[in-house]
Amino acid sequence: MSAAPVLVALTATGLATARRLKAALAGSEVHGLAGRAEGSDVAFADTITHMQTLFSAGRPIVGICAAGIVIRALAPLLADKRAEPPVLALADDGSAVVPLLGGHHGANALARQIATFLGGQAAVTTAGDLRFGIALDDPPVGWRVTNPAAAKAVMAARLAGNDIALEVESGDAGWLADTGFRDAGEGAAEVVVTHRAMPAGDDGPLVLQPPVLALGVGCERGCTADELIELARATLAGAGLAEGAVAAVVSIDVKADEAAVHALAAALGVPARFFTAAQLEAETPRLANPSDVVFAEVGCHGVAEGAALAAAGPAGELSVAKRKSKRATCAIGFNAQGIDAMGTGRKRGRLTVVGIGPGQGAWRTPAVTGALAAADEIVGYRLYLDLVEDVIRGKPTHCSELAEEEARVRLALERAAEGYDVALVSSGDAGIYALATLAFELLDREDRADWNRLAVSVEPGVSAIQAAAARIGAPIGHDFCTVSLSDLLTPWEVIEQRLKAAAEGDFIVALYNPVSKRRRHQLPAARDAMLAHRPGTTPVVLARNLGRDGETIEVIRLDELVPERVDMLTLVLIGNRQTRLIRRGERNWVYTPRGYAAKMVDK
Repeated sequence: MSAAPVLVALTATGLATARRLKAALAGSEVHGLAGRAEGSDVAFADTITHMQTLFSAGRPIVGICAAGIVIRALAPLLADKRAEPPVLALADDGSAVVPLLGGHHGANALARQIATFLGGQAAVTTAGDLRFGIALDDPPVGWRVTNPAAAKAVMAARLAGNDIALEVESGDAGWLADTGFRDAGEGAAEVVVTHRAMPAGDDGPLVLQPPVLALGVGCERGCTADELIELARATLAGAGLAEGAVAAVVSIDVKADEAAVHALAAALGVPARFFTAAQLEAETPRLANPSDVVFAEVGCHGVAEGAALAAAGPAGELSVAKRKSKRATCAIGFNAQGIDAMGTGRKRGRLTVVGIGPGQGAWRTPAVTGALAAADEIVGYRLYLDLVEDVIRGKPTHCSELAEEEARVRLALERAAEGYDVALVSSGDAGIYALATLAFELLDREDRADWNRLAVSVEPGVSAIQAAAARIGAPIGHDFCTVSLSDLLTPWEVIEQRLKAAAEGDFIVALYNPVSKRRRHQLPAARDAMLAHRPGTTPVVLARNLGRDGETIEVIRLDELVPERVDMLTLVLIGNRQTRLIRRGERNWVYTPRGYAAKMVDK
């Protein structure tokens, strides 16, 4: 099971269980039925439609409800057991979990994981799992099954008491020890564990491929993915080796950002791992084709062969020496006992700058939640980390004081450069007066090779201006701008010029960082700049602690705006000349007309 599960809650009790469980399932999302399970990552209105949508998209589902609800929702969609995602039913209180679909594709293992975490019972019903504790078509991580249909036949025969002949050519097959398979010896085998390519029809022996090969590669900068993939597959085929036995694609760390290397790893369904030049140079005595030219270029005498041997380890060997294409090289390392892909070399580091919104889970995007859950380490200001504690519980965290932004960003970059997936946390949107800008500024200014090789991305969040507008109606329905009144990084003369331009242009204006204990004159100056071009009755929204405990929303007149009414946790949203304050029912609303009135028909 590669995708993280979706925890679908239909009640408040189920939602509480889902929130507990989320901490144990990296990347999982909590989806809640609107009106009954409020406060989830994603809300839905129709249970059957929502489950069918998730199932059709291939998302693993844990329905925290009666099994019958899940069965009735998904029964019309069942067609191909090999392609369908795992589906489980979990009792509201976590006391029992039942794998309904995909038992041998991750559901049984997930059920046991959930039961262990929640202290409940996993109702696993597949015979092979119950009797032998394994599923032949759901082998350990890194192993491949070439013909899954044969797995069912073999297990059925074994459960019936028949002798099954096993041949192990390579790999640690200890996980098969309790099956009672006998050694095939010189006879025909019904189960073959091998790294060699061999026919694998459904009516032949079951072929299991252990992760014993390391595919070492090197290439020129900008080499096409097609060329590298073609070379790698030709090298494997020429040596009679199975693609399914490749544990990892490995190379030198200067290739960590090479698109072709990652494309090859994706094509083979394995991780890409990288070694330093010093680590590869240590393999020089074992190289078949050491090169002084390569040493002069990258600091080691062989990339493809060196990486293959480094991944294979001291007990491994070079199975296939370097092969070349026009712009790439490939070699294959072999370790008969197996290669731990995640324990060799280093993965490409990743920095994801995330905006968590105002703080509450409902205003945090699923993409941000997924990035936090998938990260190895989290960097951020302590208050912001506390707001996402439900997602990052148990992960290593690095905190600094509010004003130490550069230290936070630099640390995040350094940890990512060491091969970790790092999430750098901002409140609101990471690109609005937040840390995404500083991250790219450091990348630009320092131009460091190890930072330049990182996978860097930004996940947007709900900004304070969006949250404030949503709470009070639709005040930013027309052209608007944002201005920070903090002059710590921007000279006041520049801020003042921008305020005057915004006022003259009749923009709706959101003021960030309106005051501090020391900064008191900026807000009155901003007010006066606006008053020069719009009336004193202009509505002003004061939104404080949005989405958090103690949230307040107040609407005042522009001429009533004074520093004493706001603090650093307040967003000040000033309307333009068209912005209106209305009262309907028991609520005050603020909105800015966009011009639809000219198209309306009087009734």
